[in-house]
Amino acid sequence: MNGHSDRRGQGRRGDHHHDRGDRGHRDDRGGERGHRGTPLSDLDTKLTELSRRVIGAAIEVHKGLGPGYPREVYVNALKSELKHEEISYKLDHTFDVLFEEEVVGKVKVDMFIGDRFLIKIMAEQRDVRPHERTELRAQLRAADLELGLVINFGERRLKDGLVRVLNPDKLAALKGDTDDEYEDDEYEDDDEFEEEDDNESEDAG
Repeated sequence: MNGHSDRRGQGRRGDHHHDRGDRGHRDDRGGERGHRGTPLSDLDTKLTELSRRVIGAAIEVHKGLGPGYPREVYVNALKSELKHEEISYKLDHTFDVLFEEEVVGKVKVDMFIGDRFLIKIMAEQRDVRPHERTELRAQLRAADLELGLVINFGERRLKDGLVRVLNPDKLAALKGDTDDEYEDDEYEDDDEFEEEDDNESEDAG
C-alpha cells in the first residue's frame, strides 16, 4: 500500500475560490460559531457511509490507546483497524498539482480511503488549526475529491479532534451549482460518539 502519483486535479486559473471555511468570526477551534456545516445529505450516500465506517475505526483506535502517543502509533493502529474492517486505503499517496493543464508539483496525503476521500492524521494536544484545514482542502482540489477528514488523536475526546473538510469546487460541480457556500465543520454526530462519551463519564465518576 505504498503511495504513488495520481493525476486528477484541475489546477487551472480560476478553478478554485477563496477558502470560505477560513473566514468570519471563529471559536478557538477554527470553526465558525453556531454553524453546523454542510449537511451530510449533500454528499453521496456511499461516501457518507464509508466516512462513518472510517470514523468508527478511528474511535476504536482512540478508545484502545487514548491520547498522548506519537503520530506513528496512531497511523499503525488505524491501518490495522481499517484492515480488520476491510476498508481499502493507500498510505502516503501522491497527487499531481496542475496549473494551466501542466504539472507544477505534487502533494502527498496521509491516507487515501477507498479511492473516495482523504484523511489527515494528527496527534497534537491542541485544536485543529485553520491552516491544517486549508492544507487538506488544497489536497482535495489536487485529487479532485469532495471530502476530507482531519483526525487528531491527541485530543482527550476524539470528537473534538474530528473536522470534516470539503472541496467547494467539486461539490458545486457535482450539484451543477455556481454558488459554493460549502463550509467545513467539526464532526457532531452524537450517535457515533455515544459509547465513547459514556466511558468518559464513568471515568470522571
